[in-house]
Amino acid sequence: MSVIQLLTQILYAGITEVQIIQWYVEEGAHIEEWKPLCQYQSDKAVDDITSRYEGVVKKLHFQADDTVPTGMALCDIEVEDGKYPDDHTPTEPKSEQLQPDPVAADTLSVQPTASTPLPPSQVNETAVEAPRSKYASLATPAVRGLLKTYNVDILEVKGTGKDGRVLKEDVNRFIAMREAAAQARSVAPASQQTETTVNLTPIQSQMFKTMTRSLTIPHFLYADELKINDITALRKKLASDPKDPKKVTFLPFVIKAVSLALNEYPLLNAKVDLSIPEKPKLIMRPKHNIGVALDTPQGLIVPNIKDVANRTIMEIAAEIRRLSALGKEGKLTPTDLSGGTITVSNIGNIGGTYVGPVIVPTEVAILGVGKSKTVPVFDDAGQVTKGELVNFSWSADHRVVDGATMARMANKVREFIESPELMLLNLK
Repeated sequence: MSVIQLLTQILYAGITEVQIIQWYVEEGAHIEEWKPLCQYQSDKAVDDITSRYEGVVKKLHFQADDTVPTGMALCDIEVEDGKYPDDHTPTEPKSEQLQPDPVAADTLSVQPTASTPLPPSQVNETAVEAPRSKYASLATPAVRGLLKTYNVDILEVKGTGKDGRVLKEDVNRFIAMREAAAQARSVAPASQQTETTVNLTPIQSQMFKTMTRSLTIPHFLYADELKINDITALRKKLASDPKDPKKVTFLPFVIKAVSLALNEYPLLNAKVDLSIPEKPKLIMRPKHNIGVALDTPQGLIVPNIKDVANRTIMEIAAEIRRLSALGKEGKLTPTDLSGGTITVSNIGNIGGTYVGPVIVPTEVAILGVGKSKTVPVFDDAGQVTKGELVNFSWSADHRVVDGATMARMANKVREFIESPELMLLNLK
């Protein structure tokens, strides 16, 4: 028998570490080829790492919630001698190792390590009698959600399910015992504040790192109020057609307007290249992959709509619905989450009127859309009429974008929003 050591290797540019969310295997367990080993979280996506080898998992080098640097040994797998004779440490990942995203995917490289062969009887004994590891992978997503809600460490709960798995009733029993013990203790004085320490969720952890990098970028804010009466009237007309009602929200119009404006101001779709810090460059990106900030049960996630310039407003609306549904189910793919060029954050859906959005590190601009409000305004004849206004707040990277360029871009978007018929004239 020989041992193969799996190393973590992430192909996303700039990603140097990932966080293990859960293991699907235990030490001593048998793993088949291409079966999932663990689930990980990076600031790009949540995905699984699979095994290229069949054998016995000898050692897990990390536990759930641990941060794993790229290139570190992930686990050791004992395989039959001679079963993988051609394996060696590759200089580049093989194509069959890639995950679904063909451009920027997560993969494993392998490195055989010297190991003294074990007698077959000893190998079998190790596989059977290895102590059970209490990883979060021994609980279903519903149980893990209950653990998170009540801030319970799974290692403190005795599982009564198959192979010691932790069940919902195990968690409820633990919570009841904990509350009973708390009531038995003396009540603290009302003036005394009790503080508890809670670990960040995987998405919060990645957001912490991403936003820390973002705030090293010099931001400047540009805000304006837009009148959206005409778009509101158009949306109502589309929804009122009894033969073919089309319910379209305000957001697809905004995304299309941003894309049309980028045709005139492509700088706002660029990326700063700091691979050589002494000689920074701009990478101009022809496709408009516009990110949409989604509020999901797991936290704020920003997938993007690919190639908006070649999509209609109805197609954009359908893609937003698709991404939103996947986000609520926690099923967004690396392809959905990677490759964004500029972001739109519609905070108005939640209720905020004003926002100072933070730039994504791989972009140079972001738009925050506030909640609409109805106020009295003067028309061209000086008469008071009803006006529906929305606040647009732009943040831009002041290292490469000047205020005048940002203002012109914002004004162009404003023209399309306040006079949506202009979008028709600019469609290809």
